Amino acid sequence: MAREGKAKVLTPEEFKRLLIVASNSSFKIRNVAIIYCSFGLGLRAKEIAALKIEDVADSQYKLFDEIILKRSMTKGGKQRQVYLSNKKVRIALLAHLDNIKDQSLDKPLFMSQRKSKFTPNSMQKWFKKMYDNTGIIGASSHSGRRTQITRLIEQGVDIKAVSRLAGHANIATTAIYVEDNPERLKRISELIML
Repeated sequence: MAREGKAKVLTPEEFKRLLIVASNSSFKIRNVAIIYCSFGLGLRAKEIAALKIEDVADSQYKLFDEIILKRSMTKGGKQRQVYLSNKKVRIALLAHLDNIKDQSLDKPLFMSQRKSKFTPNSMQKWFKKMYDNTGIIGASSHSGRRTQITRLIEQGVDIKAVSRLAGHANIATTAIYVEDNPERLKRISELIML
């Protein structure tokens, strides 16, 4: 369970449920792509809302290998690169791009059901609605990012590399994401030799 004030880290089963709900909803292709931007790329709601088509694809709608998040898009006003190398993320984004090919490249990558640009606040509300529909308690728009960072560290990825991917200026910020994960601590405790 997440500490008060921290977004819930989803279990693999909860993530699958979230994808099922997204896949059975209106705007399912868009919804799945947004979820993969959160969980697969570790993007914040503000960053997802700020993406334009031209940030992820060229004029032929061919997906780039990386996204350059501009300073205006990020929380700390720090430019960073996000790599589009995960197969599932690419599949979701390609499906979404195929669905919106008639749009101008300078248009938002994700549009609301009212065909307007998401704001950071409306993107957060979108995530809340998805989690409510899935029945996942304690999750927020930050859960995808927190889940991604936590899972990478738990899989043994170097915390410095994870910190860089997350765009954290300080490794201590990255360490906070996993410092009190009870499931991880239980697994570590099982390793103790007596």
